[in-house]
Amino acid sequence: MNVKSIEKISAGTVARFVLLLVALVNSGLTMTGHSPIPVDETGVQEFISLAFMGATALLAYWKDNDVTKKARTKDN
Repeated sequence: MNVKSIEKISAGTVARFVLLLVALVNSGLTMTGHSPIPVDETGVQEFISLAFMGATALLAYWKDNDVTKKARTKDN
């Protein structure tokens, strides 16, 4: 087997593996009764609100929203 024919592992593959490892450690700690990520109800509510706002902002940015009269008449 030629060493040059072996491709390098991509950064995305390494990142996904590290995230999987963190998720497994988090699950293991949660199963043993430890709280690796202390979260209260207020924190969850704020996170959901922020995620919703971020998602809608990205959607509004991604879509072609014609606001000016010139832009609206261009598509027709």
